[in-house]
Amino acid sequence: MRRVIVVRHGNTFDTGDVIRRVGRGTDLPLSTSGRMQAEALAAQFADQTFDNVISSPLLRTRQTAETVSSTIEFDDRLLEIDYGPDEGQPEDAVVARIGEDALKRWDEDATPPPDWSIDPDQIRQDWRDILEKAQGTTLIVTSNGVARFLLDIASHNGVDRKLKTGAYGCLEERADSWHITDWNVRPPL
Repeated sequence: MRRVIVVRHGNTFDTGDVIRRVGRGTDLPLSTSGRMQAEALAAQFADQTFDNVISSPLLRTRQTAETVSSTIEFDDRLLEIDYGPDEGQPEDAVVARIGEDALKRWDEDATPPPDWSIDPDQIRQDWRDILEKAQGTTLIVTSNGVARFLLDIASHNGVDRKLKTGAYGCLEERADSWHITDWNVRPPL
């Protein structure tokens, strides 16, 4: 049986910071709380042997992956999405530009808001290709904008599409199809 654990990188903002929309064009490091989340993930998986560890090359995902494993393959298909004119903008400015309904559609069914540069079909195909090559137990570290599209190609029980920072989900292959067995699991800090 093949098993994939998908991790979202740790926080890039701490309490008191202005939270901004951070996509592939903003290569932030983990914040103090994000490093703590990465350490909690490392503790969670300390007894787990991974056949492969694959990460987006963005700094925040690399730092998370490197805390868990010393052997990592980087894959550009796992890069965060392009938020277009909303890249780097505070969340209230994003809501003012696109509206709450657009963000709700993004959160609920991954419908990209206007002017975000996303090809959902390509992201889904990239996930299919990555999962097809996964061997044994694979750890994948990515961002929320990419991770949410896994729900379109794996069976699940109506989980929240958004994968929280410092959280992970598990997929298992059963009878040639993928099933999400856990989602949004955050190890204790």
